[in-house]
Amino acid sequence: MQSYNPVAKWFHWITVALMAVALPVGFVIQHITEAQEGATKMVFYAIHESAGVTLFLVVLLRLLWRLSHKAPPLPASIPAPLRLAANTVHHALYALLLVQPLLGFFATNAWGFPLQGQTAYLGFIELPKFMDANEDLAGQLQALHTIGGWTILVLLVLHIGGVVFHQAVRRDGLLLRMV
Repeated sequence: MQSYNPVAKWFHWITVALMAVALPVGFVIQHITEAQEGATKMVFYAIHESAGVTLFLVVLLRLLWRLSHKAPPLPASIPAPLRLAANTVHHALYALLLVQPLLGFFATNAWGFPLQGQTAYLGFIELPKFMDANEDLAGQLQALHTIGGWTILVLLVLHIGGVVFHQAVRRDGLLLRMV
């Protein structure tokens, strides 16, 4: 069975690490109470937003790499419904991992908090403000960003569930293609 090339593996595991930061921090932010707001909340925003922008860049590079380096084919023993499920989950994850950081970036700008100052990218790279605050737009973008976060979580559960299924039930060694 063919495995992914080393660069594809690195992209995969860097994506996993960034999502392991961005998702939980993003979910925690909404539960920080008014009494805890201020510096604490801004630190969480800075981490979440920097992880999101980095994730966007990594996924973009990952997709560019993928254009010139095809994924190894699934073994012929994988039934068509499982192939369809795997392809659907992968494509949906790729799409959301590109759209989600953009929604967050646009929402942040629409709230009037561009990635500058305390929330500058990686703590020191200020990204340009490109719109004035617009609370109505910000609320809509934030709602889409929240839905996107939950959808990514569902897709990750499906993806990891598929890995466990292939490793523990089918015992077909698919996990070894990415490690």
